[in-house]
Formats: sequence, C-alpha cells, structure tokens
Amino acid sequence: MTDRARTWLAQWGPMLPLLIAEATIWVGFGALLPILPIYFTEHGLSLPMLGVVVAAWSVARLIGEPLFGRIADSAPRRAMMVIGLFGAAVFAVAPLFVAGPLAFVATRLLAGLSASMYDPAARGYLVDANPPERQGETFGLYGAAQMGGLILGPALGGLAASATHNPTIPFWVAGACVFMSGLLVWARVRDVPRTDRDAAEAAAHEARSGDEQPAPTSRPARLLNRVLIAAIVINVGSYFAGGTYEVVWSLYMGSLGAGLDLIGLSFVTFALPILILSPVMGRYIDREGGFLALVLGIAVIALCGALYAAIPNMWWMIGLGLVEGAAFAVASPALFLLVARSSPIGRSSTAQGVFGAAGTIGTIVASLSAGFMAEVDLRLPFLATAVGAGSMLILGLLVGRRRLYDAMQPTPLGLAAADPSSPATPTPAFDGSGDRG
Repeated sequence: MTDRARTWLAQWGPMLPLLIAEATIWVGFGALLPILPIYFTEHGLSLPMLGVVVAAWSVARLIGEPLFGRIADSAPRRAMMVIGLFGAAVFAVAPLFVAGPLAFVATRLLAGLSASMYDPAARGYLVDANPPERQGETFGLYGAAQMGGLILGPALGGLAASATHNPTIPFWVAGACVFMSGLLVWARVRDVPRTDRDAAEAAAHEARSGDEQPAPTSRPARLLNRVLIAAIVINVGSYFAGGTYEVVWSLYMGSLGAGLDLIGLSFVTFALPILILSPVMGRYIDREGGFLALVLGIAVIALCGALYAAIPNMWWMIGLGLVEGAAFAVASPALFLLVARSSPIGRSSTAQGVFGAAGTIGTIVASLSAGFMAEVDLRLPFLATAVGAGSMLILGLLVGRRRLYDAMQPTPLGLAAADPSSPATPTPAFDGSGDRG
C-alpha cells in the first residue's frame, strides 16, 4: 500500500462503513426507480394518483426529519440509523402485498418515516465526525457513495425486470440491499464521541467571539439563521427535479421509445459524473470556496429541465443526463457544506433534519403537480422544474446575501493548504476509537 493510500485510509477509514452502507442503500433505491411508476400505473393508478403516492414518501419525511433529527442530537445515532434502515427494508417490499391507492400511499408513508430516522442521523454523524476543513470533501464522498449505488441499482432493477418479465424483482432487491445496510451500520459504525468535539468547537467559537469579524468557519448560535434559511430555500428548488423525475421520467422515456434497459441506462449516465466528480469537487470547495459551485450547479440543473422538454429524444435525454449529473456533482457538496457551516454547535442532526424536510416540500409540490401536468403533456413537468429550481436559487441568494457568500469561503486550513504561509491549525478528526453505541 502506498503512503498516499495509508494517509487516505487513516483519514477516512472510520467513515467507510457508513459510506459503504449508503452506497448499498442507493443500489436498492435505484433498483426501484425505473419500475416504481410503471408498477403503480399498471396496478390501476392514474397519473394524478401516482403523484400522490410518490408525494406520500416526501410528506412523511417532511414530518419525520425535523423530529428524528432533533432526537438524533441527543440519542445514539447508530441505533436510530439501524432501526430506520430495518423499517425501510420492510416497507420497500410492502407494495407487493397490498393493493389499491390508499394501501400504496400507506406503504410509501411508512417507508418515508423509516428513511426519516436514518438520514438526519447519518448526515449529522458525518458533520460531527469530521473537522470543518474537510466538510466539503466529506459530503463529496457521501454523494459519490450514493451515486455509486445509483449506477448499479437502476441497471440492476431494469435489466432484471426486463429479462424475467417480472416487475416484482426490483422490490426484493431494494429490500435486501437496505436490510444489509442496516446490518453493516449495526456491526461496523461507531457513535461519535460528540461531547469532546462540541466542547472543543464551543471553546473555539467563544475565542473567536471577541474578533471584529468572525472566521468563516465559526458556527451560529441560532438554528434558523439567515444562511441556513438560504440553504433551505435553494434546496427546495433542487428537490423539484427529484420529485418530477420520480413521477414522469420513466413514463416520458417510454413515450420516446425507450425500454426498461435504456431507462436504467439513463439513470446510470446521470449518476456516473457524480460518482467521479463529487469527491474532487468537495476537496476543491474546501480549498477554494463553494459559492460559484453552488450557483452554477443549480443554474445548470434548472437549464437541463428546460432542455429535456425542448428536445424530446431518448438519446438526447441520456446524453443530457451526463451534464445534469455533473451539475449535481458541483452543487451538492457546496450545499451540504453550507448546511454544515450554518448548523449550531451540538445541533447538526437537527439542522440536517430541518434542511431535508424543507427540501421535501419541493418534492411534494413537484410530485403532485407533475402528475396533473403530465396528463396534459409529459413535457410540462420538466419546464416547471426549470422554473422552480431557477426561481428558488434566486430567492435563496436574496435571502442569504453577503452572509451566504462569506459562509462559502475557504476554511483557514484550506487556505493554509493552498498557501503554506497561512497560519492555521487543523482540527483533529474522529478516529473511530470511541465506544460502540
């Protein structure tokens, strides 16, 4: 093993079990993506009702993420992650055993609540287990893990369903993947010893409070501060795409002549640039700042929504997915970094829960509206995504103003890495030696 590999493992080794679990979750989630809207419509759901079923998952997260995020800041996060994943595994296969719109809504609600237990705890864990100067790279690796799973999942689900002519196989793949992720978290993830880190950050924050201009990495005292609100607003717009595409992407691709194999490929082409670029962009943002990455990434996502509708061709959709994936790879680490820096000390999971729940508002609005608009024209939801993402980006910039720009500047350690003459002392990372939860 090279010295560089040893250094990387020393830094990120304690995070690897959670990152591997995240990738496995997304294999399962991705396996359902191509088949879920087709399965529901083949079982009698109209397009508007399909939007309601898809939105049910987001409604549950809207309620659950703030609640479970707050609990995760005081309860053992490992236990919350495991319980959430085991529940999500059960409800991933539940639609196979029920019938009718109300039953489908109920299973998606319960799946969303289970995910709400896991996600804020996992993201809060990543914030607290890594020093501020590595937050961008942390969430770059987090995004890469998700997209690594998403590359395999849709292709696996789509090809398996197409080859066997059995649309139930992706549900079982999803349930098995999420269950295995729960086992991995239970066996290998250790709770972060938050008391020592929170005390260290509080002392550093207090030491900086006498400065005329606080350092860009100082964290606010209030939960709902201007920077977090701006991040939430921008995130609502970015979630428009997810809510829209979950409802109409497979149906739109099918209307253009694509089979399940090409629909699965379209998810792969979206995920591939995120897998490759997210860690690189995270490291770059830590060193150089993330304001331009955030703005340009979200702007390109909005533009892609309009272009999908403008040129209805399945190969164009697949190719443009590469561009949109690259835009997500640029914007996502910057947005998660913004949330990490705007989270009060000791409330990382609460902030992540509020951030995630607010983002699901975009998914709910997009899911519900996409079903109704698709009945008129399958291209309309894509245009609405473009308008929604672009508008919320502008509104977020107006809310955050100069504070948002300042919060996205490089950390002192990042500056020191770029300029060795800059005095900066790194914050030690969690080394995984804490007690098992």
